[in-house]
Amino acid sequence: MIGAAYASVPLYRIFCQVTGYGGTTQRVEQYSDTILDKTIKVRFDANTANGLPWDFQPVQREVTVRIGETTMIKYEARNLFDAPTYGRASFNVAPGRAGAYFNKVECFCFTDTTLKPGEDMEMPVVFFVDPEIVNDPDLKDVKTITLSYTFFPIEKPKPVANAGVAASTNGS
Repeated sequence: MIGAAYASVPLYRIFCQVTGYGGTTQRVEQYSDTILDKTIKVRFDANTANGLPWDFQPVQREVTVRIGETTMIKYEARNLFDAPTYGRASFNVAPGRAGAYFNKVECFCFTDTTLKPGEDMEMPVVFFVDPEIVNDPDLKDVKTITLSYTFFPIEKPKPVANAGVAASTNGS
């Protein structure tokens, strides 16, 4: 029973990623080949969880883009602590159903982030809103989508073992 509970978390995450349920965005490898004349406003939100001493914010609070148009925006983060800190970004889109149409080509959220003491970092996001959004009857009146990130503290990443060292010690 406990194993089923633990297994349900990654299964739910996969379900959300595939369907866009709960505001989960889509990760894509290529840009849209269709750009519509219709525009949509995209707002950007930034948060840090307790225990992560970062100043984290979008460079622009909002942009108006043509649906299907690939756009790059940036967030900025600064470590306010006197030691390295480590964070992982979680994200969602509101309204939640729009997540299925919000496609990220590049994002700082695809990897964990390390900031040295006092370090500033620009964090780009390259995205487009899938033109199919205009065919979704539940989203026909949506004029604004909000992309929200929250950075959570994580433990210092463990170093990757050196394969050459491991091979030489196993042969002894």
